[in-house]
Amino acid sequence: MTGLDGESWIDALATARDAAEPCVLVTVAEAQGSTPRAAGTKMVVFPGRFVGTIGGGTLEFKAQEIARRMLDDGRAMSELREFPLGPAIGQCCGGHASLLFEPMLPESQTLLLFGAGHVGKALVSVLAELPFRVRWIDEREAEFPDVLPANVRAEVNDRPATVVATAPADAYYLITTHSHALDFRVTEAVLRRGDFAYAGLIGSRTKRARFEKGFRKLGVDSSRLVCPIGIDGIAGKHPKTIAVAVAAQLLQVADRLAAEPTRSVEQPASPPVRPATS
Repeated sequence: MTGLDGESWIDALATARDAAEPCVLVTVAEAQGSTPRAAGTKMVVFPGRFVGTIGGGTLEFKAQEIARRMLDDGRAMSELREFPLGPAIGQCCGGHASLLFEPMLPESQTLLLFGAGHVGKALVSVLAELPFRVRWIDEREAEFPDVLPANVRAEVNDRPATVVATAPADAYYLITTHSHALDFRVTEAVLRRGDFAYAGLIGSRTKRARFEKGFRKLGVDSSRLVCPIGIDGIAGKHPKTIAVAVAAQLLQVADRLAAEPTRSVEQPASPPVRPATS
């Protein structure tokens, strides 16, 4: 069953996974007597929309209500609920349905890695066992290896900067492309979004200074850009050495953000209130 835009529940789950968007998969686990849909029918419920249907009517409305309550409460455990479809919920079918509610909550941070060169490949190798869901973007399909770690998805895109708009808020970004011009375009897109947890650009302090000059001309704030990337104290230039230093830095950032009670990186600080003068 598809949504109004033709999206199937399978597509919806895949999209939610890639965007780290929480949702609840609702499945008709058992259907007895007259029910709107047979066992196995599924619906995916998001905070503001749903894809698929378990038959419409009061049962579907109540299922969406329960699913959204689970999302609001951050519940991660699956629940099986029974619904008599007669007087109890005012549906004329008269049968009995069991619905399984399975919350699909993001378990890892989304990281967008731009560039499939030597450093990009080394980073993917190191990130394979870390708690990041990696979207690996490059316009050169031949640069991607045939086998990827389970937490990595390769994306071929001849306009990599456009991918930034599809990332969830608080994503991590690593820009390591083969072109300084492309690095600039991707970094500009990330900085303009502003709602990132980490934005790292490979390069020297000289490269950073040159890029910052260009960003100033465009009115783009680059104060939160990390360049050079990687923790201090590791001076090696080998791709795997760089990858280890960067992975350590990413974990430091993730631990620090997890310890903060609240964050609002996308909102600028409010200006001070000046006393009125007469």
